Amino acid sequence: MTPKQPRTELDARYSSALNPRPGAKDVTATDWAEAERELRTAEVFWITTVRPDGRLHVTPLIAAWHEGALHFSTGPGEQKAKNLAGNPHCALTTGHNSLSEGLDIVIEGTAERVTDPARQDEVIAAFETQYGDHVTSPEGLFYGFGDSIRKGTDLLFAVAPGTAYGFGHDGQVFSHTRYTF
Repeated sequence: MTPKQPRTELDARYSSALNPRPGAKDVTATDWAEAERELRTAEVFWITTVRPDGRLHVTPLIAAWHEGALHFSTGPGEQKAKNLAGNPHCALTTGHNSLSEGLDIVIEGTAERVTDPARQDEVIAAFETQYGDHVTSPEGLFYGFGDSIRKGTDLLFAVAPGTAYGFGHDGQVFSHTRYTF
């Protein structure tokens, strides 16, 4: 499966292009390949789902980027799983929590269950690559991750971005990139 390549555009309203600082006049959109690298190396993500009454639910989790989608798992009784059963729209975010460096990413999309065993194995391998000993070692925080998905103890979801945003920080130069799929 070849992932879609997004249309990439700098949103000058929220970038240094409209508030010039030294080095900011040449600010450009962040290339999608750089955003994908960030998604492949990030360790902590935050997911936002919507409760049946419209209130938001936000919680941290681990996620892995594979074949054009961000994947995560959760127990069927967890609040995020309950919310996604009623409204699959969600947002996943990751970043550096720094004003002076890094790239923060927001992925907005629709969560879809991954139930095909072959695809589950591919995604589990992506988690093992991204998180290493955290999921593969008996001492790892998420050891048994793959087995819990294969057994159905945990649900696996994929969120292909409908829209994504990249917020770049480089000293006093800021960029806001919109990726439209």
